[in-house]
Amino acid sequence: MGLPQADREAFLAEELIGALAVEGERGRAPLNVPVWYDYSPGGVVSFLTDADSVKARLIGKAGRFSLLAQRSSPTYRYVSVEGPVVAQNPTTPDEMTRIAARYLPADAVAGYVAQSNLPVLVTFHMRPEHWLSADLGSI
Repeated sequence: MGLPQADREAFLAEELIGALAVEGERGRAPLNVPVWYDYSPGGVVSFLTDADSVKARLIGKAGRFSLLAQRSSPTYRYVSVEGPVVAQNPTTPDEMTRIAARYLPADAVAGYVAQSNLPVLVTFHMRPEHWLSADLGSI
């Protein structure tokens, strides 16, 4: 059921919405929210958020997060990665453009980037250390 390394990396690189999870506040469940992300095989997982957001604060405290990407059609498949934050930086126009281009039609990307409030955004980069994957269509 688990995917070979090349297949799981290729799947994670697809334009899927990620479910980001990070350790919650003391005594609370982990925070789990959908995010747009970027990934290329062999690289880091990157996503951006408001620097003052709950997820930015929790990731800053934990120093790591996990991300789940899944699809349910034509067969259920998922890849989950977890690892440390290896970089955090103010979001650049290039990062915003690259991530937006994964999810928006090409003719909408420039307008989306132009209307974004880049000075309040931060981009987190995580190096996957632990992988879980399954392709239930292969059973």
